[in-house]
Amino acid sequence: MNLIQLFEKFPDEQSARQWIEDIRWPDGNRRCPFCDGERTYHVENEKPMPYRCSDCREYFSVRTDMVMQNSKIPLRKWVIAIYLLSTARKGMSSVSLHKALGVTQKTAWFMAQRIREGWKLGTEPMKGPAEVDETFIGGKEMNKHADKKLRAGRGTVGKVPVFGARRRGGNVVAFPVKSVSKVVLTKAVLDAVERGEQVYTDEHAGYNDLGKHFEHETVSHGAGEFGRGSVHTNSIESFWALFKRGHYGIYHKMSEKHLHRYVNEFAGRQNDRHLDTIVQMAMIVRGLEGKHLPYSRLIA
Repeated sequence: MNLIQLFEKFPDEQSARQWIEDIRWPDGNRRCPFCDGERTYHVENEKPMPYRCSDCREYFSVRTDMVMQNSKIPLRKWVIAIYLLSTARKGMSSVSLHKALGVTQKTAWFMAQRIREGWKLGTEPMKGPAEVDETFIGGKEMNKHADKKLRAGRGTVGKVPVFGARRRGGNVVAFPVKSVSKVVLTKAVLDAVERGEQVYTDEHAGYNDLGKHFEHETVSHGAGEFGRGSVHTNSIESFWALFKRGHYGIYHKMSEKHLHRYVNEFAGRQNDRHLDTIVQMAMIVRGLEGKHLPYSRLIA
């Protein structure tokens, strides 16, 4: 779906509201977000809200029990923001988003962080051959201001490790980890990949215990080996390459506090890339239901 088609589908606020309602309440089966009751009705003047539950007597709208619950931003702008973040392969900065939506940069940043909550990653360990790797996210010591330098060495100093697993020809699971120790990485792989499956890694010592739980083969990057038949980690490394292009070229900085949301965004977009844009957007809307991220908690 291109921009012309987007604005044709959502020409006004009512069309955006109806689309979200159809996703939350398919076939018009509107349910109360407070008691899950089905006996709801439309409030004629829509004050204080468009709908009311006959059982618990609570008023509600399609925003209720979603991340945009207390937002005054029009739903049409939310839909456009979801479209922009879904289709921007390397992500979209809050500066670009605020210009596109006509909101402040602070509001655009808040919207983007909440939308990132909507990308759902698989919670069950993946089946089939999987590639596993880790990377480090953060600024280079040489580029930091003098008062920000840790003066504890170079390389990965001051950076946050991120673990990733990618099923061959399939989805990515990625999340920040506390360290790249053997205990931490082994647990991460066990969480991401079903026991007994084929796992490919590089020669990092943190993966040395994987043979106890998986069919484990390694490729030795240190020896200049980047592939040996089917033994390689090229797929997960291509994901890291895209993620880092977004990091350096679009967002420039990803703080440790919010890093998991950026990782969630890139992994979710990677996993949904084969779907039609409108389907990707609908999946994000479904993922926003039942989640709350007030500004006070986001910046706490």
